Parts: sequence; C-alpha cells; structure tokens
Amino acid sequence: MGVSVPQNPNALIPVIDLSSPESKTRILSACEEFGFFKVINHGIPVHLINHLESQAEKFFALPISDKVKAGPPDPFGYGDKKIGSNGDFGLVEYLLLNTGDQSSHHTFNKLFGEAAGTFRTAVNEYVAAVKKMACEILEMLTEELKIQPRNALSKLLMDEKSDSVFRLNRYPATANGGAGCRNVIGFGEHTDPQIISVLRSNNVSGLQIALKDGSWISVPSDLNSFFINVGDSLQVMTNGRFKSVRHRVVTNSSESRMSMIYFGGPPLSEKIAPLPALMEGRDSLYKEFTWFEYKVSAYKTRLADNRLGLFEKVAAS
Repeated sequence: MGVSVPQNPNALIPVIDLSSPESKTRILSACEEFGFFKVINHGIPVHLINHLESQAEKFFALPISDKVKAGPPDPFGYGDKKIGSNGDFGLVEYLLLNTGDQSSHHTFNKLFGEAAGTFRTAVNEYVAAVKKMACEILEMLTEELKIQPRNALSKLLMDEKSDSVFRLNRYPATANGGAGCRNVIGFGEHTDPQIISVLRSNNVSGLQIALKDGSWISVPSDLNSFFINVGDSLQVMTNGRFKSVRHRVVTNSSESRMSMIYFGGPPLSEKIAPLPALMEGRDSLYKEFTWFEYKVSAYKTRLADNRLGLFEKVAAS
C-alpha cells in the first residue's frame, strides 16, 4: 500500500499547548478533523517518563527465554509478533498490562522477582500522570461542547472499575535500515476501541495516521510530547462528530522504536451511547451496547476491520 507523505507533516498535525487559553477550542477542532493531536506543555514530570522508559528497556533487553515467562498474552502479558488471536502479526514485541493495582502483580513478579516493585511503581506513577492529563483533556472537551456535568467523560476513566490498559511496545530495528527493509509493518492499521489513548515514544519515528481522504501521513517523533487518539467509544459518545483515528506503525529505521500507550476505557458495564446533550432531536447512528459487549466483539475481529460497523444502525431505504 502506498503511503502519501507530505513534505511537512508538522503543518498538518494539530499541536495543542495545554497551557494556552485557546487549548479547548483547538482540541475540539482536532478531534473533529483528525481524531488525533500532539500535546505540548503537558506538565508531566520528565523523570516519570525517563524512569519508565529505562525500566522498559531493561525488560525488552532480557533474553527471550525470560520474557516468555510472562506470556503468552491472555490478553495481558508478553507477546512477540502475534497480535491478538485472529491472525494479525507485526514486527513488534510488547507487554500489555491492566492498570488495576493488583492485576499485573503476578506478571511483574514472574519477570523481575525482587525488582518487580521498581517496575510496578514506575508503571503506576506514569499511568496516574497520563490518566490525569487524559481526564483534563476530556473535561476541556465537555466544557467546549457545553456538556454537563464537566466530568461526564472523565468520570469513566476515574471510576475504580475503569477498564483501562497500558501497553509497552518495542519495534526492533530493521536490518541496517536499508531500502529493502523500509515500511515493514510493525503494527497493522487499526483504531483504538476505548475512549481516549495517550501515546508517547522515544525519538524514533514510525507512527502513521490516516486522513479523511484515506491517505497516510507519517507523524514526526517527539520524545518530549504526547499524542492523543480519539477511540471508537468516544466516536459513539459524540454520535460520530469525532472520528476514531486509523493508525499504524512501520519499522523503517536502523534504530528500535519504543512506545508506551495508556488506553482509557470505561467500566465493563457502562452503556456506550451518544451523550444526550449532543443529540438535540437527532437519531443515534449506533445501536445500544455496553463496553463489555463491544470489547468482546472487538476481540473477534482483525486489526483492520471496521469494528464499529456491527453496531451502526442501517439507514432505512
């Protein structure tokens, strides 16, 4: 598949300064136009980012015989190349963790023994910080959309039963970065099923997003910033006003790429439906479903499938 890459992708990708009074308006516009934006002046301490990245590098540097002790993913745990259970593969190894305090202890303990507490603390502190930022962004959106209460979306992430996950990905360097190894798929095209995703990577590029016209652009790497994805659930909650962004990762460098992603999801029992304040007499584009029902359905699909298609209402002919 050809990739359309403009000369200056930076000119297309919205950059939101969270310290700016215009940030709410710009976030709303970015969610409507791209379903994706870059965040600067986010206030997340650099030491939290560096500490987790250091711990992740130590993990991925372990012998494969050690790493597989935390696998195969079910869906949590360590995985290598195989993504999901429906035939998707990519040039990636990863560690997928539930953000609940207790759920990932066993995985950490199997891998790190006495050092498990250090890794677990690094993950928990980082996740707490990016979840706080994700909630602030969602509250900016509800304010701009004039939705009450202000925490109509963020409360789903803050709920103690929030079904959120955290993922560490490592994309190995392609051999010498030669032309024959360019554009090898590290993680195939897909949308994120949750409400919002917060991504940060090292200074190696590879992430690409699809525009409304179907063309793809490369996202320049920036280890000091975060990238925000609108997820499928938020698309439904805005009745299609926001679009979950289709994205993928290619491995086209002589350096390995490390990324860490927080996927903010609602409680399993939460009904995913358009927010009443946004309807104003309009019909919902989607059938009623819970996050659990959507999650079960998503696990049965391939990465590139239109997961929301099964839940869209068919217009009367």
